[in-house]
Amino acid sequence: MQWDKITDIILIAAIATLALFVCLGLYQWITRKSFKKIDLELRYAIIPIALMAITYFVFDHILIWNTRPDGSGEPSFPSSHVMLVATTFFLTAFVLPNYIKSKAFRIFIDILMFILLALVVVGRVLANKHWISDVEGALIFSLIFVTIYCLIIRSVRNAKHLHKNHQR
Repeated sequence: MQWDKITDIILIAAIATLALFVCLGLYQWITRKSFKKIDLELRYAIIPIALMAITYFVFDHILIWNTRPDGSGEPSFPSSHVMLVATTFFLTAFVLPNYIKSKAFRIFIDILMFILLALVVVGRVLANKHWISDVEGALIFSLIFVTIYCLIIRSVRNAKHLHKNHQR
């Protein structure tokens, strides 16, 4: 089994998911004629994506923590495959309920994303592209990024709720 190819395919699926979010956000922006009228979860999705891009740049170009176990000398911490897939799938789990009302289908998607993420985590190590610490670090970064996203969403919702109650 070629783990490198499998993890690349899952990475492409995650990138396609992000592209779908961008297209949906652009569609809402155009049809609703206001950036502020884009669904909150889509509008703030740029935050974990930007944090991920910054983290990738820092660890790939400035703070090279360690190199790949295959001897290529390329930076390996954190695994960009795992970081992108995990961040995208965690983000999807929070955005999906706004667009898919069927709880059974959402659970199916969540399980599928978990299985695909597990394949990427295991596959990157088995492909000899990353150390276990590389994939662990990527998962931790992803959890931090999505936690920040969730805290911001909650804060914005609370501020809107307070503003609404204050107007009464």
